[in-house]
Amino acid sequence: MTNHQDFGAALLDADHPTPPRLSDGQGRPAGKRFDVYRNNVAVSLSDALEVAFPVIRRLVGEDFFRAMAGVALRRYPPQSPLMAAFGQDMPTFLDSFPPVAHLPYLADVARVENALRRAYHAADATGMTGDDLAGLDPDLFATMPFTLAPSVTVIRSSFPVGTLWQNNQPNADPAPLTGPEDVLISRPEFDPFVDVLPAGAADVLDALDGATPLGQALEAAPEGFDFPTCLSLLVTRQVLIP
Repeated sequence: MTNHQDFGAALLDADHPTPPRLSDGQGRPAGKRFDVYRNNVAVSLSDALEVAFPVIRRLVGEDFFRAMAGVALRRYPPQSPLMAAFGQDMPTFLDSFPPVAHLPYLADVARVENALRRAYHAADATGMTGDDLAGLDPDLFATMPFTLAPSVTVIRSSFPVGTLWQNNQPNADPAPLTGPEDVLISRPEFDPFVDVLPAGAADVLDALDGATPLGQALEAAPEGFDFPTCLSLLVTRQVLIP
């Protein structure tokens, strides 16, 4: 193990010995000082996970979340110097963490929260607005190719993950939890949004993501697809880039 690897391993493992040749300002072995530094790093990373996953924290409780974060940060340490990227492995961790096996929806909630962070930092883009739509010839509109705005993520879930996320926002008016939901994360201006998609909309968006003409993409929709509701959402959130 290289010195760099040894230092990194010791930094996140309290049972790992202090790396050799570390000393304090007096030239003495830096055991206690390194322990303090190690603890501060773990606390900072736990704090970062708490900020990144507020709904997960609310669902499992603060004390449990802090204990869980301590396991997660050691199993999936940071891979980037950008703190905004830390925690991308949380869904994978939750899928395999036995103490939350009875809460199988947590991983998809974490995927939503990760997508919100990606949306916040995504490149700016101006999607089609209602005014743009009103000025288009309907026949031309059906043949136009579109891509999705850089902020957009579609999450398919076997759980009512969008409603669950919305129910756990400050001052939320909780809605009943029903069946599986597909969720759209987008950022039309400064702040990201989480919206539950109409049934079949995820198939249409998957088809559109690749410059497929709208009329062709709609062929992926199931019978009875609510296109007006879907189009209203996509235009409101400026999801479609001509």
